[in-house]
Amino acid sequence: MHQYPQRPRPDDQPSYQDHPPQGHGGRQQHTQQYPQYRHDQPPYGEPPAPTGYPHDSEPPRPGRSRRRIWISAVVALTLLLGGGGFAAWKLDWFSGNGEAVTFGKNPPPDAGKPDAGKPAAEAKPSGDPDVLMPTGPKSDFKQTTKLDDGTIIAKTRLTGAKSGFEGDVWVWAPKQYDDPKYAKSGFPVLIALPGGNGFPANYWSDRSLGLQKAISEGAQAGTSLPFIVIMPVLNPDAKYYYDGSDIPGQAKMGTWMAEDVPDFVKANFRTYKSRDGWAFMGSSSGAFVGMKTVLQHPDKFKAVIASGGEIVPDSPLWKGHQAEMDANNPEKLAQKLIDTKGPEVYINFQIGTKESGKERMTKFQQQYGKGPIKMTIRDIQNGEHNGWHYVRGMKEGSLEWISKVLKAPKPEAG
Repeated sequence: MHQYPQRPRPDDQPSYQDHPPQGHGGRQQHTQQYPQYRHDQPPYGEPPAPTGYPHDSEPPRPGRSRRRIWISAVVALTLLLGGGGFAAWKLDWFSGNGEAVTFGKNPPPDAGKPDAGKPAAEAKPSGDPDVLMPTGPKSDFKQTTKLDDGTIIAKTRLTGAKSGFEGDVWVWAPKQYDDPKYAKSGFPVLIALPGGNGFPANYWSDRSLGLQKAISEGAQAGTSLPFIVIMPVLNPDAKYYYDGSDIPGQAKMGTWMAEDVPDFVKANFRTYKSRDGWAFMGSSSGAFVGMKTVLQHPDKFKAVIASGGEIVPDSPLWKGHQAEMDANNPEKLAQKLIDTKGPEVYINFQIGTKESGKERMTKFQQQYGKGPIKMTIRDIQNGEHNGWHYVRGMKEGSLEWISKVLKAPKPEAG
């Protein structure tokens, strides 16, 4: 049995200090509770909103950080069309984009040849009763990009049976998922949430951020589990933040994130029945949603890597719904979990030394990092408020941290 031994990660990552990338992260912060930490201050966005917001009628303006996402995309495209384009085509990054993708090509050896219309759940897992084979129905996936190791990031359209919300979801499975030795094993799931509005795309599906590569290299080195990565849209539009919650009168994004997305994963992938195989990671607004969901549903999710995150809900759509907002406030959810004595959850904050906000994380840890809530804070040296630096922090230790508290896949003997 492969135990994924915990070994120091070799220092083979490229330097991010010579040309730190910008643009992936950040949402405007309109709460008045923590005035020292605002995502809308330079260099991350527009000047602060007028005093008293979010009670003003004007909706939040997209921050400069989101414009930088588009600028980064244009720069990347220019490079691809220039000298970098040949390398990209040589590496076959785009070959097969738009084509149908099937995950789990290797059925269990004794599964036989079931009828095409029968769900894959008829294939029996061996040994571990916690393994959940795909329940179906299977979704239609289309390739969006290919990694150097041949693994695929693909996209599908999901209509949530419980929330009623329809949105895009990107998925990636590691090489081990198609290894016949793991054909009867479940795999841990990492739901990756972006910052900003997280609509209409999830930037973690962009291979340039290196999230999937970091997981692959960590699994090979024994410092990370081979996670299935699920990347849903975060919000139903680019106008407001919905705080990953069921705000009265709005799209039920809390139900989408906590119910529909996991149900979709279970329908299409070999996973685990218990919460030991389920976690979140996210940056900025996505970090808030991931942490909030773990604290709100500790029976379903066990851990979260929250990078440059926020602590309290701040959508202007909460106006007039104080009770519902309180029910989605990580501070109140954490205290409730402490009072009820469990179950244990694990929160790993990441914060760059060149961004503000550590005071908030430290205060939250001091007040709520006790009892069933296990909390750490990782400093990313010279890190800024963007996805590239957060992936670097994951490579430097956060992936190893979360891999120690989640369940590893188990290969067949022999």
